[in-house]
Amino acid sequence: MCGIVGLHVRDPELFPRLGRLLETMVGGVVERGPDSAGVAIYGDRRRCPEGYAAISVLARDVALDLPGLLVTEAGDTTVLAAPMPPDALVLAVRTALPDATVVGTGTDLTVYKGTGDPRTLAGTYDLANATGWQGLAHTRMATESAVTPEGCHPFSVGPDQCLVHNGSFANHATIRRELQAAGHVFDSENDSEVGARFVADRLARGEDLDKALRLLCERFDGFYTLLVTSADGFAVVRDAIACKPAIIAETDRWVAMASEFRALAELPGAESARLYEPEPERVYHWTREGVRL
Repeated sequence: MCGIVGLHVRDPELFPRLGRLLETMVGGVVERGPDSAGVAIYGDRRRCPEGYAAISVLARDVALDLPGLLVTEAGDTTVLAAPMPPDALVLAVRTALPDATVVGTGTDLTVYKGTGDPRTLAGTYDLANATGWQGLAHTRMATESAVTPEGCHPFSVGPDQCLVHNGSFANHATIRRELQAAGHVFDSENDSEVGARFVADRLARGEDLDKALRLLCERFDGFYTLLVTSADGFAVVRDAIACKPAIIAETDRWVAMASEFRALAELPGAESARLYEPEPERVYHWTREGVRL
């Protein structure tokens, strides 16, 4: 039992309010996951300026000699941004901090993860002041692995990609072994990380997000609602039984998804939004240019 919220903003007038809206949404799913919380923000140019790449790591007191480097500490997470390609920044950080866990990379994305009360963590992340065009958050009630920052969601294992999960995968150990045999290295024992690395692997092979999630439904057994984000947009999919709660709301100004309706109730225009429950094993995918169902 975990809480998921996601917000994809269509109206640029709402970009400055992204973080405050997300913070309100997190408040609606705290009881579903009191152990920890993670947040992903897309398009906040204060955290990742135009022409920069950003990397989020579980480390403190980071000292790195890079031109133009911006360093922001937020609880267990430190975000480093620099005017260089993402791969070069990742290499520099991994070389300087070999023991640090990388929890997010990209040119549009910053990720924050930590344990504790989700409302307190939202303040630690300065979520209310985040801006941008898309964000997601997860509040965790641990079932498959320990309550640690490494085990928190979102799992971001590909560039500008994130996955959050409510539920459990029954055959994650088998798929983990397959991915490890193919060279993938895991940062936690969390079953959700297996799903994230499976999706990232399929995307790296050139498949689109829709196909990657359809393949996940074919390969993974268990009960799940997934929200997956990328630099292109976000997608939602549920298992064949769809026993894990999810509700989607759409207006001309935004698309939002949450585990509880109350997490959506205070969004602007929610009273006239189109509301529906996603169907089993159907991929719902919204892009910055439009929507694909």
